[in-house]
Amino acid sequence: MYQEVEVIGNSPDDHKVKWGKVIDQEKCIGCHACSTACKSENAVPLGMNRTFVKAVEVGTYPDVNRYFQVDRCNQCEDAPCVPVCPVTAMYQREDGIVDFDQDVCIGCKACMAACPYDAININPDNHSAEKCNFCAHRIDQGLEPACVVVCPEEAIIVGDLNDPESEVSQIIARQKVDVRKPEKATSPKVFYVGADESTLSPSAAEYQGAHMWSEQNEGYPVDDNRSTVKSLSSTRVAYEVPHKAPWDWRVSFYTWTKSISAGLFMMYAFLGMLGFSLGSVWATSIAIISGVFLGITGIVLIADLTHPMRFYRIFTRPQWKSWLVKGAFIIAGYAIVLLLLFIAGVASLPVLSKVLWWPGMILAVFTAIYTAFLFSKSKGRDLWQNPLLPLHFFIQAALCGAAGMIIMSLFLSIPEAALQTCRMTLIVSVALHIAIVISEAVIPHMTADQGKAAHNMIKGKYSMYYWVGLIVGGILPFLLGFGNVTVMGEIASVLVLGGLLAYEHAYVQAGQSVPLT
Repeated sequence: MYQEVEVIGNSPDDHKVKWGKVIDQEKCIGCHACSTACKSENAVPLGMNRTFVKAVEVGTYPDVNRYFQVDRCNQCEDAPCVPVCPVTAMYQREDGIVDFDQDVCIGCKACMAACPYDAININPDNHSAEKCNFCAHRIDQGLEPACVVVCPEEAIIVGDLNDPESEVSQIIARQKVDVRKPEKATSPKVFYVGADESTLSPSAAEYQGAHMWSEQNEGYPVDDNRSTVKSLSSTRVAYEVPHKAPWDWRVSFYTWTKSISAGLFMMYAFLGMLGFSLGSVWATSIAIISGVFLGITGIVLIADLTHPMRFYRIFTRPQWKSWLVKGAFIIAGYAIVLLLLFIAGVASLPVLSKVLWWPGMILAVFTAIYTAFLFSKSKGRDLWQNPLLPLHFFIQAALCGAAGMIIMSLFLSIPEAALQTCRMTLIVSVALHIAIVISEAVIPHMTADQGKAAHNMIKGKYSMYYWVGLIVGGILPFLLGFGNVTVMGEIASVLVLGGLLAYEHAYVQAGQSVPLT
């Protein structure tokens, strides 16, 4: 089947195509023909889907209804996966189709974290990110996408949204249509007719431990009163495909290692600005230890890539809207500062050390906080949409720096007044850290998904890490130093660092724990 469209021209009057899709859920019979056609057309590996049919059951036996919804990339007008990609492997064509280049992808999974619809996966065969791309190769040949051709009920319609006479434009103009998660302001170009709220909103349905109903052990809930009232409290996901969290323990770990690296220099420069002369031995030691933790940060980040040998592309073809690119260059600049500090320490050049304080401080601060801006671009991860997150990362770096300096004072000579400053900094930063951590439990959350993620962190799967982080890494060290800063010593510093690692893991993983489809 061929689609008549005009070619994009150069004059203002030339017609520009903007592709859109309408999925009529009143016609959909849940046959999965679109899923299998997509797999066949695009050679999608087993265990992976670019499109799938979600099934949700509403009600209690015998009054149960099953609703279907075809899920796939929403071809957003303001696609969050595009600006977050560090190497432009995800890009938007002039006709509005969001496409990808598997040969360019480095496998950072930032696009997966950014997508609020869980529409992007890593191909297990080539290790690159992929998704529904509207069958762009067929569109370019004048053909309709494979899923459109095979649908037995003609429930999937594609067309030009800029053409008021196209079928999709007519349906959108004349019928009630919905899009998924309009509150995310991504302007999806996939529209649903007759979709039930239980399928549109992931928060409306319960996940009971498995994605296929036949694999679940609870059985169907039975209403002894045979009530015909539909209640979202009895809404269950009967079929869906599994979605793995894009970022695992390595991202949790890297936020901790770079906090230590950045925090040590921040504290060293801060003491220097206050007039404490720590000498060349301290300069050399700070450069080495900060450099080691920064090196670990880089190794962990590269190891997290599914294409680790392509990491250099962040520097050779950077996409400057991406905070992964900005972060990489910030870290590189900070590494140069540490190298110069090492030279200043070894060569006993105190003037060079002083010159490095301000540029090093700025780069260290941005090394500590840039991840907050990266997380904020993950529109589907509501727990991370916290305006205090940059401040929290700064506070974490400050407490890591103070704790690290206190531990280092066991081996290096330091003025007592400087050590007291480190202890006081640790007490203040730990107190602020505790306040922000506790706020997740006491302050009302703006969205249901944010509340669910916070619940998973505080009372659910990741609660052990949360409470270890709060008590062992926060409350206990603070109590040790309350009223007597000299008590805030090496043991408390070790507790702070260990507890922060536990909390970071709880926060990063809980933020990805809420289903998005």
